[in-house]
Amino acid sequence: MSSPTIFPLGHEPIQDHCFSADGSILAITKDSNVEIYSVTGAAPRLLATLADHDKKVTAVDISLDGKIVTCSQDRNAIVWTPGVTYTPTLVLLRIDFAATAVRWSPSGDKIAVGSGDGVVAVCYFEEENDWWISKHIKVKDNKRSTVTNLEWHPNNVLLAVGYYDFHARVFSAYVKAIDARPGPSVWGDKFPFAAPCGDFQTETQSGWVHDVAFSPSGDVLAFVSQDNSVNVVYPGTAVISLQLQDSLPFTSVVFTNEGELVAAGHDCHPVVFRGDAHGWAKAYALDDDTQVVIERSEEEDDAYSHANALNMFKQLDLKGKVVNTSQNNNGLLPHIHQNTITRVRMLSDVHISTSGRDGKVVIFTLN
Repeated sequence: MSSPTIFPLGHEPIQDHCFSADGSILAITKDSNVEIYSVTGAAPRLLATLADHDKKVTAVDISLDGKIVTCSQDRNAIVWTPGVTYTPTLVLLRIDFAATAVRWSPSGDKIAVGSGDGVVAVCYFEEENDWWISKHIKVKDNKRSTVTNLEWHPNNVLLAVGYYDFHARVFSAYVKAIDARPGPSVWGDKFPFAAPCGDFQTETQSGWVHDVAFSPSGDVLAFVSQDNSVNVVYPGTAVISLQLQDSLPFTSVVFTNEGELVAAGHDCHPVVFRGDAHGWAKAYALDDDTQVVIERSEEEDDAYSHANALNMFKQLDLKGKVVNTSQNNNGLLPHIHQNTITRVRMLSDVHISTSGRDGKVVIFTLN
């Protein structure tokens, strides 16, 4: 297995990241901005900084044709069209709370945006008025539970949504003017806009949902929750819930194929799971603790030395003794990421990418 590719992009947390379809462009969130890099050379090269949002950018996504969509706590979403510069077009979300998640549909003709009051705005371009308009999906009796993440089904119609009310739900996002009518599937046979197609919880029925993902066929749904669980749904057949006792909660999940998924989060390294409708289990961990060699620039050395000193002060006991950290890689975690992984993305059949609160984006090769 080849060594991971590491992009150290500063010390500010990266909430989300996305590569272009050909892997040449990388977009990352940096507080209220989005930075666009070319990653075709030996080192990332900053191409542009998208700075039209005035509050924290919560998510970013890139369509197959290179358009970038961003959303922010300022309650706005913006579509950026590449050219000599990136031209912004405002999306009319009509939401009252922060925008929390955004995803292009597989065909690139719709955008789904989640919000802090549980509304999902399904947006499409209206040629007549030259703007992006939206229709809303709302859950009855939801009590304004925040949307944490969302994911499109491969058929461009169904939408999986995770919520803070411990539920992962699947809806129809069928827009008559845009979509061809989908045929019957494991999720149903009629798909009027906003129709519920599935509602799932973990076995504990506690722990908000961090992320949701469809398998490549769209016939299987996975979601990860704050109760330390990885959940795999086979509609009408089984809901498999793995309660993990030896790890911290995962914050992001993605399928690599029908029988394999990758999850990552507060443990700071990705974990691969394999299984089928009869059961799922942990297969192996990427970024193996015993094989990682951590390389740092001088700037990173200064930052980590400061963090290590602060950590030592925190570990002073009442007698003024310091806990020995010499066997802990000078106070660093034994992983490439030194803080929570915020997003896992599929790059190819054998590569995933991760971003973290440590300001890094890493590309891993799967076994």
